[in-house]
Amino acid sequence: MEVSLLLLSLLLLVVPSSAQTPGFVSLDCGGEENFTDDLGVEWTPDQLNFGETSSIAVSNETRKQYSTLRHFPADLRKYCYTLNVTSRTRYLLRATFLYGNFDSNNVYPKFDISVGATHWSSIVISDANTMEMRELIFLARNPTVSVCLSNATTGQPFISTLELRQFNGSMYYSDYEQQFYLSVSARINFGADDETPVRYPDDPFDRIWTSDSVKKANYLVDVAAGTKKVSTKLPIDINRNDMPPEKVMQTAVVGTNGTLTYRLNLDGFPGFGWACAYLAEIEDLAEDESRKFRLLLPGNTEVSRAAVNIEENAQGKYRLYEPGFANLSLPFVLSFKFAKTADSSRGPLLNAMEINKHLEINDGSQDGAVISSFVSQYSSADWTLEGGDPCLPVPWSWVECNSDPQPRIVKIKLSSKNINGNIPSDLTKLSSLEELWLDGNSLTGTIPDFTGCVDLKIIHLENNQLTGSLSSFTNLPNLKELYVQNNMLTGTVPSSLLDKLVNMNYAGNVNLRKGKTSRSRNNIIIGTSVGAAVLVIATIVSCILLRKGRKKFYKHDQLGNQPAQGIRSSKSDAPNESAHCFSYSEIEEATGKFEKKIGSGGFGVVYYGKMKDEKEIAVKVLTSNSYQGKREFSNEVTLLSRIHHRNLVQFLGYCQEEGRSMLIYEFMHNGTLKEHLYGPLTHEQSINWIKRLEIAEDAAKGIEYLHTGCVPAIIHRDLKSSNILIDKHMRAKVSDFGLSKLEVDGASHVSSKVRGTVGYLDPEYYISQQLTDKSDVYSFGVILLELISGQEAISNENFGVNCRNIVQWAKLHIENGDIQGIIDPSLDGEYDIQSMWKIAEKALMCVQAYGFMRPSISEVLKEIQDAISMERDAAAVREGSSDASKNSNPSSLNTGSLGLGRDDNFLSIDESVARPTAR
Repeated sequence: MEVSLLLLSLLLLVVPSSAQTPGFVSLDCGGEENFTDDLGVEWTPDQLNFGETSSIAVSNETRKQYSTLRHFPADLRKYCYTLNVTSRTRYLLRATFLYGNFDSNNVYPKFDISVGATHWSSIVISDANTMEMRELIFLARNPTVSVCLSNATTGQPFISTLELRQFNGSMYYSDYEQQFYLSVSARINFGADDETPVRYPDDPFDRIWTSDSVKKANYLVDVAAGTKKVSTKLPIDINRNDMPPEKVMQTAVVGTNGTLTYRLNLDGFPGFGWACAYLAEIEDLAEDESRKFRLLLPGNTEVSRAAVNIEENAQGKYRLYEPGFANLSLPFVLSFKFAKTADSSRGPLLNAMEINKHLEINDGSQDGAVISSFVSQYSSADWTLEGGDPCLPVPWSWVECNSDPQPRIVKIKLSSKNINGNIPSDLTKLSSLEELWLDGNSLTGTIPDFTGCVDLKIIHLENNQLTGSLSSFTNLPNLKELYVQNNMLTGTVPSSLLDKLVNMNYAGNVNLRKGKTSRSRNNIIIGTSVGAAVLVIATIVSCILLRKGRKKFYKHDQLGNQPAQGIRSSKSDAPNESAHCFSYSEIEEATGKFEKKIGSGGFGVVYYGKMKDEKEIAVKVLTSNSYQGKREFSNEVTLLSRIHHRNLVQFLGYCQEEGRSMLIYEFMHNGTLKEHLYGPLTHEQSINWIKRLEIAEDAAKGIEYLHTGCVPAIIHRDLKSSNILIDKHMRAKVSDFGLSKLEVDGASHVSSKVRGTVGYLDPEYYISQQLTDKSDVYSFGVILLELISGQEAISNENFGVNCRNIVQWAKLHIENGDIQGIIDPSLDGEYDIQSMWKIAEKALMCVQAYGFMRPSISEVLKEIQDAISMERDAAAVREGSSDASKNSNPSSLNTGSLGLGRDDNFLSIDESVARPTAR
């Protein structure tokens, strides 16, 4: 049994370099035989003794290497491949993942992949038949590199292929390569004839140059009118072999109308990155013709460089020129534009582009070198073969580490691992070690001096063949347990150990004698027992007092003027105060005996009222089943009485008389957002795009306050367009906290009975019943789609066949680049297309299937504010009222959301501005 367990923990493969192409390693994970594919690449099976293999069949994938995969248990371990590399050499590392429903469960896996101690990416499978690919460029610093799978959240970790491609010389040299890897985000071949990528053997390093003809979500959409493809058969002087291959440079796109514009999703961003454009003049221009253009990024003069003249910069036609930036802040959605200069007769030209994200290298645990030296002495043992860093991203099965940014090892547990020889002195260098378990082995020789391990508390060395004395343990100030029985120890047990509060067992050592002690060990045990008894008594007393306290709390469920329990506002605009209690007669008089009904819902009916001081109010009369009882009504009132924000409907008080429960709010004169978008107010007072953005901003501010301005945070749980109210100044406020839920301090989610409204309900929340603030973000994403389209969240008629949901309908259009297909016709073209794109893309991020993939409401708010700025600038241009904007390009050509300024949320590689480089 022990042998089989050891085999299960064998988590390493060391792979030599491939013989067919120097520096090429191509592993067919789960495969059984060597083969050569259609490109001439030789594949070898990974030949692991751990994990399980599965065969899959995917209709759109016929390559042999994708017919199998290897999967691993969804446990707390990491599963590593270790590849041989040459130090000080740069490599391309590529991993692919094709699920194919190998487990017959249709539970799409989610797990992490890391390189050594550095987290590389989270692999999220959303389609059984779609391949996920990750590429990384790195400078090898050691003779091996480990690629590890771990942290399965759903399903099982798996991998289809793992590839290594060695670069030559200074390829992809970077000033930052000692601190950062380059995670490949985009490598594009513009002007390609079809969707087939260019790779080996056309690219000798097997980089995959993706065709710009590929159709996938938000991939090179919003193309400027007049964009056409051009190509040549003539050779291109690419200067060095690290440039794009000639086949890539022989095609290009040209903006015949003077501009090239694209939008592109950048995997792994926002963040800092390395970006490069590859240009070669492949058209024959007449002597009086010229091609000059520039990259235009509004508001960033450092990046909007001087005009590019390809022929001049490349020093001739059919020669490559590669302007780029080594340190550039890029967003998730990159809008980029090239525009010809006034003195140019031809529009801009673009052959290829490459964008990589800087991925900060984690140097790993501080004890890495020490533990590596230790395990090297037992290299044939299964327990030494787990691979990667001993602590990160998850520790080895026999190691525990602390939570420091650069963690230290605090526990070694190697009981009964058949270890022989002396205890390695390397273990004494683990200065943060707290527990050492080496019992049940065949260790010999004397015990080394652990004086340097001052934190050692627990030591298990029993059942070995150790010799010598126990003197090395006398200087351990924190020692609590020492087990050395059944060895061959000699001498006397030091009195200092006997005097300490140390649980010790040294039986079975024939020649080891007990020394003198200054006090009886029995007294120590008794003292410990007395202490434990006192603790038990104290616990019982605490429980009794707590029970009494609970009874007292329940008595106060009747509202009275009790303060809100456990709720405080960290950013409140007004001091906390108890809820005002209105009398029933006051409310009856104000509402004219509940004469004017202005709304209704599952909670009850809302009536209009006016107080004696002319203050207009809205009275929510709750149905008898709106709350489970007085306690839930108390929660509503205590929540509302402590929350004050200009973008939340003001709560004025409550009434609980005559068998009725009522909540009183300020009156909002202009109804709900729903009524303005597709309700009775649509034709009376249609709202334009800039006003819709301002309403979204107001609502987002209100939600942001609930999520971040209240302690603990408050989750709304029922966000929808009918819960966003509009005042007489057309400012928006969020209403209806009847379904609100306090977020538990320190918890990532709140378990609760699912509540909400169909069409706005977070599917992850519905399935898991785990409520988080990202559930509100999902609902807000639906509202953004409503603002764009003027359509309701659920419709049996408006979204076509087999589609009732605005999310599904809008996603189909947006991902295909057809944003016009969802824009509300009543907007009549009065909007900036880039601000519309920005909101549409952010809405799609909000309605991602998994909460961790969604932005925070604060991030959404920032994007809305950016869109408002873009819209106002564009409106000024349309109206001709801004001198600063008169020289701008039309709004339809605005480059949009590219943000290049310093952002404190992202790692700054260089305090200076982004520096352009021409390699």
